[in-house]
Amino acid sequence: MKIDQSTTLADAVDACPSLAREFERRGLDYCCNGQRTLAAACDEAGLDREVVVAELEDAVRPGATSDHADWTAMSADALVDHLEATHHRYLWTELPRVTVLLHKIIGVHGARHPELRDIAVCFAQIRADLEPHMLKEERVLFPMIRELATSSGPAEFHCGSLRNPISVMLREHDDVGRLLATLHHLTNGYTEPTDGCATYMACFAAMAAIEADTHLHIHKENNVLFPLVVRMEAERAAQHIV
Repeated sequence: MKIDQSTTLADAVDACPSLAREFERRGLDYCCNGQRTLAAACDEAGLDREVVVAELEDAVRPGATSDHADWTAMSADALVDHLEATHHRYLWTELPRVTVLLHKIIGVHGARHPELRDIAVCFAQIRADLEPHMLKEERVLFPMIRELATSSGPAEFHCGSLRNPISVMLREHDDVGRLLATLHHLTNGYTEPTDGCATYMACFAAMAAIEADTHLHIHKENNVLFPLVVRMEAERAAQHIV
């Protein structure tokens, strides 16, 4: 794709998923604020627009990458299956594993690195937000999306419009986004101290991976799945107006 200052962050990642890493490195939020243009995002982050655009264009030059955003072509029911199998499964495994790693490094390094206590509190808040959030999606919202995608008749849900639970999910995404930003700050960008052991390094690397994966996870929901569902629901309602 052609990258310019008017390109939105979400569109850029959908066209070339490897750009997610480029945005992560620059602290550009492509998930919760993915509808911003590159110009607006760079201005807010204090980055030179022209330099960033040139660097991104170089990253997506022909032959530089062959990745493709399969999720943009998925049906709504296929996309929720993908989210559960990819991102939810990952978090259900990694969140408790990192909690154990944090407790281990606090036991060994806590006296020399008291900041680990704040890091552990922040990570616990992230887990306390994400786990109930995923359960609500898996048990409530995603089944309704599957029903909408696979039924031919008028869609009727106990919540009324699916816009209602989607609005809740969007607010919760914003909350976890802020917590991840706090974790990033508390860990100095997941940089382990010079006296950190192998477990310390593994823990910080795992937290960095969780942040990056959750950003992509939220992007797929905020900027692809939820707009698709809203359009589908509106089209279905229009088809059944008497």
